Amino acid sequence: MREVLGELLESWQSGEVFGMGTVVHTIRSAPRPPGASMLVAPDGTVAGSVSGGCVEGALYELCVEVAGSSTPVLERYGFSDDEAFAVGLTCGGIIDVFVEPVSKTLFPDLDLVIADIRADEPVAIATVIEHPDSEWLGRRIIVRPDSASGTLGLDRADHSVIDDARGLLESGTTTTVTYGAEGQRMDTGMRVFVASFQPKPRMIVFGAIDYAAAVARQGTFLGYHVTVCDARPIFATRARFPTADEVVVSWPHHYLKKEIDEGRIDSRTVLCVLTHDPKFDVPVLDLALRLDGPRRPAYIGAMGSRKTHDDRLIRLKEVGLGDQELPRLTSPIGLDLGGRTPEETAISVAAEIISLRWGGTNEPLSESDRRVHQGLDD
Repeated sequence: MREVLGELLESWQSGEVFGMGTVVHTIRSAPRPPGASMLVAPDGTVAGSVSGGCVEGALYELCVEVAGSSTPVLERYGFSDDEAFAVGLTCGGIIDVFVEPVSKTLFPDLDLVIADIRADEPVAIATVIEHPDSEWLGRRIIVRPDSASGTLGLDRADHSVIDDARGLLESGTTTTVTYGAEGQRMDTGMRVFVASFQPKPRMIVFGAIDYAAAVARQGTFLGYHVTVCDARPIFATRARFPTADEVVVSWPHHYLKKEIDEGRIDSRTVLCVLTHDPKFDVPVLDLALRLDGPRRPAYIGAMGSRKTHDDRLIRLKEVGLGDQELPRLTSPIGLDLGGRTPEETAISVAAEIISLRWGGTNEPLSESDRRVHQGLDD
C-alpha cells in the first residue's frame, strides 16, 4: 500500500467508493510481496501493481465490480495451462489478492493511517480476509504501539488480533495470521492480514567522498533513510549529497555512539564505512562490530583495497575484536561486478546488501535453477 499512498488518499478524499486489491499471501515464484497493492480510482485510473502485469487486467475488472457491490473478495491467481496468458502468473507462482471497497464511510480513519505512514510512525492494519460469516470480511483494526481502534465484532477476536498485530508491527512483519472463527488461537476458520508499516530502515554512510554520494543515491532508491556522516565540514555538505535525508558533521564513532545510545540502530540498519582511513574507520567499526541482539546491524561493510583490509583487520584485533565480531564485517565492500566508477561501485554495494537481506546466491540467474522470485512459501 505504501507505493500508492498519494493516489489512495486522493481517491478517499473524493468521497466515492473505489476498489483496491492487496497481495495477502504468496506461494513459490510470486513477483510481488504481501502488501503490494493496486487500486482503481473513482475515475477509472489505475495506480500500483500486484504482479508486474500478469493479472492486472483481470484485477481491474474485479476492483470495479467490488466497488459497485461494496462486497470484498479474496481471489487466488496462479499458473495453469488454460489461464497462463489470461489471468494467471506466467512465472509459475500463486498469489492471493484481497479486493475491498474503500471510501470515507467504509474506512473513516484512512487519512490518519496515511498520515502515520508518511510521518514514519509505526502503524498496522489488521483486516479479516476470510471467515465463515461473510459479514466479517473487510472488518479491520488499526493497531499502534500503545493504542488500537476498530473492532472485528467480538472482544475475544479483538484481543487476539491486537496482541499478534502489535508483535508483528514491532518486527515490521507483514503477513497473514489464522484463527478460529471467534479468534481462537491454534484453530482455523478466520484469516487476518496484518500490514505493518514501520519507519524506513536506515543506511548510514561514513565518509563524504564521491563513492559515498553514489552509495547514498542507491540507498535512497532502495527505500532507506540515508544519513551521510563525516568529520570534515568542507566535504559533508548538503550540496554534495542532495539525495541524502541527513548530512551530519561529526566524527563517525561519536555519531554512531549517540545513535546507539538513543536506540536508533537496529537489525534493519545498514552501515557503510567508506572512509578507508584508520583514524576514522577503526573506531566506528569497533563500535559497530560489538553490537549484538536487536541492535546488531543487518550489514556492516567497509571500503578499501586488499592491503587496506588486511591492515584494518590487524588494527581491529589490536582494539580487542576477535573471532566472534570480525566475521560480521563485509570487507572489501560490495560484490565483484568488475565496476570502476563510483556509480558502478555503488551498484555492487547495493547488490550485496540485497543479496544478504534476501539470501541470494550471487550467481547469474542464467546459471541457477533457483526460482527467479523467492516467495515466502514453497
